[in-house]
Amino acid sequence: MAARLQNDAYASIYEEYRWLVPEDFNITELCCSRWASDPDRVAIFFDDLLGDRVVTYAQLQQDANRLSNVLQGLGVTRGTRVAIILPQRPEAAVAHLACHQLGAIAMPMSVLFGPDALQYRFQDSGAMIAIADPAGLQNIRQIRPACTDLKRVIAVDDYGRDCLIWETAMRSASDQFTAVGTQASDPAILIYTSGTTGSPKGALLPQSALLGNLTGFVASQNWFPQKKDVFWSPADWAWTGGLMDALLPTLYFGRPIVASRARFSAALAFQLMEKYKVTNSFIFPTALKMMMKAVPEPRKRYRLKLRAIMSAGEAVGDAVFNWTQSALGVTVNEMFGQTEANYIVGNCEALWPARAGSMGRPYPGHRVAVLDDEGHPVEPGATGEVALNRYDIHGHPDPVIFLGYWNREEATRDKYQGDWLRTGDLANVDEDGYLWYRGRADDMFKAAGYRIGPSEIENCLIKHPAVANAAVVPKPDAERGNVIKAFVVLVEGTRRNDSDDARLIDALQQHVRGLLAPYEYPKEIEFIHTLPMTTTGKIQRNVLRLLESERAQEKHSI
Repeated sequence: MAARLQNDAYASIYEEYRWLVPEDFNITELCCSRWASDPDRVAIFFDDLLGDRVVTYAQLQQDANRLSNVLQGLGVTRGTRVAIILPQRPEAAVAHLACHQLGAIAMPMSVLFGPDALQYRFQDSGAMIAIADPAGLQNIRQIRPACTDLKRVIAVDDYGRDCLIWETAMRSASDQFTAVGTQASDPAILIYTSGTTGSPKGALLPQSALLGNLTGFVASQNWFPQKKDVFWSPADWAWTGGLMDALLPTLYFGRPIVASRARFSAALAFQLMEKYKVTNSFIFPTALKMMMKAVPEPRKRYRLKLRAIMSAGEAVGDAVFNWTQSALGVTVNEMFGQTEANYIVGNCEALWPARAGSMGRPYPGHRVAVLDDEGHPVEPGATGEVALNRYDIHGHPDPVIFLGYWNREEATRDKYQGDWLRTGDLANVDEDGYLWYRGRADDMFKAAGYRIGPSEIENCLIKHPAVANAAVVPKPDAERGNVIKAFVVLVEGTRRNDSDDARLIDALQQHVRGLLAPYEYPKEIEFIHTLPMTTTGKIQRNVLRLLESERAQEKHSI
């Protein structure tokens, strides 16, 4: 158990916490219905070029009731998969709430998905209904003949004859609906994993997963909610980060969330936070890096009310950590989780000290360990795989854990080692119980006999003023097995020619050598305009690894 540090309430909070999961549990009841009696309580501030909107919980519930009636009329029943391909907008929240009070399974998907990605998920899930706006409708129309389970498409802001028009259907539907009773263990949400390696798998979450997220959400937001709290995150509501770390927990506590379907930029982030007096946020490390490079001293330009920022998806690193403290006046609370078991490790600067570069400690209610290949906890300082037990320290089932992969029993079994759900992410743990991220298990590689974790080198490169972002992968080498290769995105406006590039490469190599071990500096650096990213903001190192492997094969065949 973690040692007690100064100003550290962690041990008592963690040891005393117990799950109280009711048998009957419904996301819509807890995220909307119970707040709808207050006609003035704001649920969503929608910031949009076509006109800003303020949506109350009462309006949200009425629209959810209307949509539930529409879906029920189309044959949607308990367990029916309903695809939701919408950006951050009130209709996305309505769609989720309508599904949950019907007992249907909400299946959010990104508007950035192309036709192949959509078709795979439709066919794999057997989704019967799709709800989309123009951002996704064109691709749906292209693949619809191949998706035989897809019976109807509901179109938002589109009036094609091949779709049921949202506005027309909602106008004629009743705003009264009797919710279907659901239990905590009933399936509620089907989210397909990012698919950085292999085909994406559909992770099926129970109604109770929302409850399992709340201890981490409350802690990472420095004890949410407080008076006048307003939440905003650029995270897409189609993903676990946007849905379970932002939208649903904010609604659970009856607070307002800011929605915007505009493309992310540093300027937009600061403008939204100032305009809506945002107090709490979840911002990916990649986005924080963009904000840090674009506006080094934001409080000189914007009036901000921030009191908490959570970050996850990649290692934050001490460069960003230190910037949020000095430039924003907020200590970023790093968090770790995945779709299958979200919000299980993290920080809470308000109640226990956050450490720069650490992903934090296990949140209350979650029994987390760092395991070796045989399933035994590693010694402090050693690297192993982060794992979550099915049961908390009191022997109660952890409600955050997913039900399984859709139609993939073997993959579900392979996720576990006994009662431990293995995440595939590497970390080590220190004497005080803090975990330190070391990357994905499949991102680690050996170079000249040394075991290399890319995140530490990437974080070091980011500290250089010319670097906006970086990704580190192995480059095949006949003598060393691999050498360290860095793909670097430079800060916009960096002047370059061949001689400049050579000097900058040398400067970056010396920069890393001066801060890390000598064997960790990148032997080769390549400048690129953008890094391959998942739609959740994670670097796709596997794409770059494959590129280097193909280049090596081509060179060998010449």
